[in-house]
Amino acid sequence: MEKIKIGFVGVGAMGQCAHLKNYAVLPDCEVAAIAELREELGHKVATRYGVPHVYKNHEEMLAKEKLDGIVASQPFTRHGTLIPELLKAGIPIFTEKPIAGSIECGEIILAALEKTNTWHMVGYHKRSDPATMYAKAEIDRLKRTEELGKMHYVRITMPPGDWVAGGFEDMIKSNDPIPKLEEDPMPRDMDDNTYKKYLEFVNYYIHQINLMRYLLGEPYRVDYADPSEVLLVVRSESGITGTIEMSPYQTTTDWHESALVAFEHGYIKLKLPAPLAINRPGQVEIFKDPGGSKPETISPTLPWVHAMRQQAINFISAIKGETKPPCEAAEAVEDLKIARDYIRMLTGK
Repeated sequence: MEKIKIGFVGVGAMGQCAHLKNYAVLPDCEVAAIAELREELGHKVATRYGVPHVYKNHEEMLAKEKLDGIVASQPFTRHGTLIPELLKAGIPIFTEKPIAGSIECGEIILAALEKTNTWHMVGYHKRSDPATMYAKAEIDRLKRTEELGKMHYVRITMPPGDWVAGGFEDMIKSNDPIPKLEEDPMPRDMDDNTYKKYLEFVNYYIHQINLMRYLLGEPYRVDYADPSEVLLVVRSESGITGTIEMSPYQTTTDWHESALVAFEHGYIKLKLPAPLAINRPGQVEIFKDPGGSKPETISPTLPWVHAMRQQAINFISAIKGETKPPCEAAEAVEDLKIARDYIRMLTGK
């Protein structure tokens, strides 16, 4: 079979170290072209990863290349402007989370998508961690069988810590000046301070907002915003309580991210590594105590595949029509709405 041809729009820090180096080694993928405003950087990165064509911008690349998909690692505060332009190519797009810097820009992207026959995958890489994939399959199975009773609680904890874990050590740099790019307009319903707080929350905790919905398997609403900004409490559509502990403490050279999915007679615990850690999946622990038998704890051994690599595999698989994207644009806009409700509840604005 012919390889899936991918074009990269932007090869800065995350473009290189979270994405390009993973796509470049997939046997069924060819990184065919790079569009990078910093010419020196674009050519240096292309040389390192064996990319045959380099362009100054995405317009040139899309005009000259026949691609199967686009990976655009760009500041999310310009997604509302950039993504509709990329969608004109009519091929699948991958971007980092969040989908945009405001609900309005997210809806602009959805409107642009409706005019195409393609899709937009949003980079919630935690869904692609082998541990999360294993845990999700087991959660769904336990919900069907009810062998541990009903699900009734989800807790996610993510203290600030070393999320890079050495992942930028092989990043290629250049002397090109960083160009000033046009950003999306500020939301109409926020003042400057509120918008700044919203962006900070979305940038750091939107992963957990999304992961909560994924583990619950259903929509939810914000019930409580702790004034100390440590705790967010939610209630799912069917009445399951969820909590996100955002900063109960912090670490300097470690990463402590975890999730607990509790049933009446057991639980699934998920421990996730730092986002840019390589060759390291998360860990899963399953505890079962249904009564009438000896309780058991199961800790499966998972493959040495990290979430960013598996995410690249999942994007290519979705382009080939083998699987669905782990998270698409419409759901990602719901994350922005949850974040807006949280900030409104926290600040009153």
